[in-house]
Amino acid sequence: MMSTPGGAVMNGLNIYNVLRAMPINLTTHNMGNIDSIGNAIFLAGKQRYACPHSTFMFHGVGFDVRTQMRFEQKNLNEMLSSILADQKRIGDLLREHTTLNQRQIRNFFKEARTINSDTAKAAGIVHEIRDVNILPGSPIFSLVFPRQGV
Repeated sequence: MMSTPGGAVMNGLNIYNVLRAMPINLTTHNMGNIDSIGNAIFLAGKQRYACPHSTFMFHGVGFDVRTQMRFEQKNLNEMLSSILADQKRIGDLLREHTTLNQRQIRNFFKEARTINSDTAKAAGIVHEIRDVNILPGSPIFSLVFPRQGV
């Protein structure tokens, strides 16, 4: 069960790769919102579900500037190259695990887009829309990771 506002591309892809490498049959279930790089993590599930009122938000890769910087062509070219490489990696995961085509994926990166669980099912992001059934007495663990620099 997961819900996430996303985070850094590098960290998200690392989590995806670790989850895919584990010798388990991983199921991911969207409990509310899967945003940004959280979509890549979500796609690590072999079975993927979403609650009826959950959403998935996609947007282009960016970077934050926290200090005064001088930008020159060389810096901007390097930053753009990094952004395009990250978008390609995320796009490759979407193509591998969903029925989205190249044009649809490119459009996700051009402007922020939030889709509902029905649209996610139609795109192959989720296999089924269903509520979670937590059995009485089941242990529940909450993993909360504070965002750095916020």
